[in-house]
Amino acid sequence: MSQPALPERAASRILDVALAETDGARDGVPPYSTPVFVPAHPRYPQGGPPTVDFELMAHAGGTPVPVAFTTLELLVAALGDVQPWIAVSLGPYAEAMREAGLPSVRLDPEVDGTGRGWRPQDLINAYGGEERA
Repeated sequence: MSQPALPERAASRILDVALAETDGARDGVPPYSTPVFVPAHPRYPQGGPPTVDFELMAHAGGTPVPVAFTTLELLVAALGDVQPWIAVSLGPYAEAMREAGLPSVRLDPEVDGTGRGWRPQDLINAYGGEERA
């Protein structure tokens, strides 16, 4: 199955990655195809296509926001080594969040550690564990 052709200048709208009038990318904004690590839960239902539930983070403004980390190390440092995650391209992820009506994606957010993090037992409860004989 072939992929549909992208417009000549695809850009992520949610991060305001519109190309500047000078046709240059904005300073401090990663390129559209930059790989990022996102707190998420892939699901593989029997008889259906895989789905992904993205975790949002609390924000001082009150509205939960989507987040992405530029390295896996930053995600683990912020959310712990048990946090479920997926790797995606920043541009399509940001556009999907915008289309879902969510606020702008926050890259490499500082996390104060007061939120509840995933524990190994949480993963077993959510996804099941290894079956033991």
